Amino acid sequence: MKVITGGVTSAKGFEAASAEAGIKYQNRKDMALIYSQTPCVAAGTFTTNVVKAAPVKWDQEVVDHSLFAQAVVINSGIANACTGAQGYRYCEQTAKAVERLLSVPASSVLVASTGVIGMQLPIERIEAGVELLVNSRLDSEEAGLEAAKAIMTTDTNPKYAAVQVEIGGKTVTVGGMCKGSGMIHPNMCTMLGFVTTDAAITKEMLQKALCEDVQDTYNMISVDGDTSTNDTVLLLANGMAENPRIESEDENYAIFKEALNYVNTELAKKIAGDGEGATCLFEVKIVGAESKEQAVTLSKSVVTSSLTKAAIYGHDANWGRILCAMGYSGAQFDPEKVDLYFESEAGKLKIIENGVSTGYSEKEATRILSKPKVTAIADIKMGEASATAWGCDLTHEYVNINADYRS
Repeated sequence: MKVITGGVTSAKGFEAASAEAGIKYQNRKDMALIYSQTPCVAAGTFTTNVVKAAPVKWDQEVVDHSLFAQAVVINSGIANACTGAQGYRYCEQTAKAVERLLSVPASSVLVASTGVIGMQLPIERIEAGVELLVNSRLDSEEAGLEAAKAIMTTDTNPKYAAVQVEIGGKTVTVGGMCKGSGMIHPNMCTMLGFVTTDAAITKEMLQKALCEDVQDTYNMISVDGDTSTNDTVLLLANGMAENPRIESEDENYAIFKEALNYVNTELAKKIAGDGEGATCLFEVKIVGAESKEQAVTLSKSVVTSSLTKAAIYGHDANWGRILCAMGYSGAQFDPEKVDLYFESEAGKLKIIENGVSTGYSEKEATRILSKPKVTAIADIKMGEASATAWGCDLTHEYVNINADYRS
């Protein structure tokens, strides 16, 4: 596997564009387009929130029932959520604007929105933005980067990743971009994510790969415990790598999944580390678990604990909060057998052994916890299973951002 620079335009045949449509923000790009030169098989995973935004409903229909997909239009600023039948019609109008300009069926156009809930889209600006996007699309790395910037809301930086693998003697590329900073707490996936690949693969295998992979990537991150109305991850494959078509769970499928997992893991971690107001990425590893399910439950409980997140912000080795969060998770374990470590680029320190403090140096612990990525590792000594969750610290700035988000 070879990690490369780039994002959604890294795979053969994919183009991207960005545009300033004036939807909510001023003097910044707020729309993006992903376009494949040839039709794609498409897979998707979506929010489990009962309140689903109009674009989620539209995309579910396209993924489930359209013969193929070929374009994705994304806007930031307004979520097109809780907008009723009119909001859904605006999804259709957006798709029809692409149909007119690119001569692809509206049923092959996916749409996504992110931003304030409850506001109707300014559809005239959206349609004008689509024309700008279509006329400026390129297959360059820069075009992909600018598209990643255009879908940001409270994100502080664009998020993208790409990798190449060899399948059947052909180079296959997987690249992606995402946005997410607040209202991040997956119950199946989270935020907005767009992954493209030139792999030749059946729709069934593509959907299977995505559904399996979100469990260990996007499903393992949390910023604030709020599952969005708009959570969407889309995966498009156009087959232009001309590898032997992946039709079953064979060795080629495993190689493709490894590439997909790398991209999704990188994107997921970028979201967690860029949580609203965050100063560090907080990683929680549970090792020595009896089962994967047990490890997942424990790691998620710790990474979502507000008290633990606040302690990480304060560089305070308040390990009691971690043990407490594990204890109310619902997973059974013996707290008197737990070893806990803190780790960062500054080093690794055992904090508790068999549930009791090791008498560690508070100064050393603070030094380790003061880095931009901090890991807590809990060994519960019950088996060989493990899981990793990602989150961030909880800061004053998170409240400031969300106290006036609509305005």
